[in-house]
Amino acid sequence: MDINNFKNNKKLKIQVITLSDRASKGEYSDLSGPEIADSVIKYFDNKNWQFDIETEIIPDNAILLENKLLRAKNTKVDIVFTTGGTGIGPRDFTPEVMKKVIEKEIPGIMENIRIKYGQNIPNALLSRGTAGVTGETQIYSLPGSLKAVKEYMTEILKTLEHLIFMLHGVDVHQKHK
Repeated sequence: MDINNFKNNKKLKIQVITLSDRASKGEYSDLSGPEIADSVIKYFDNKNWQFDIETEIIPDNAILLENKLLRAKNTKVDIVFTTGGTGIGPRDFTPEVMKKVIEKEIPGIMENIRIKYGQNIPNALLSRGTAGVTGETQIYSLPGSLKAVKEYMTEILKTLEHLIFMLHGVDVHQKHK
């Protein structure tokens, strides 16, 4: 299948999950989840690619997150972004859950982000954001910081479309003559 045929026939399913005990209780507003959603909406609108996006806030609960990620795989969600839980605090477990669920890790994306932003902001090197694939679902775990989400999305969006094509077997490479 060629690129245009695929894009015209594939309506993407995208999910954004914010992990936060306090935001899930309504103690403060989630800012990082809406930022991810806004970035994704602008990106796919600009590409004229149809998509549905769902957002939700859940408490910091490893079993709940794992179930949500497995459900996303089973219901053929194309892309899942999580935000929160990537630090080193006692309630930060997102990378461990991710590693249980993903079948193929994509370390280069997150390594690049840590190195790029860590040069000026050393604390960026403490993030444990993860990227990977399970089935035909891409999963990205981002920090909960609004500033970090903006930085991460800037870099993730550079490879997102190509990864979608690769994951679905769409040949985007020029044939050698």
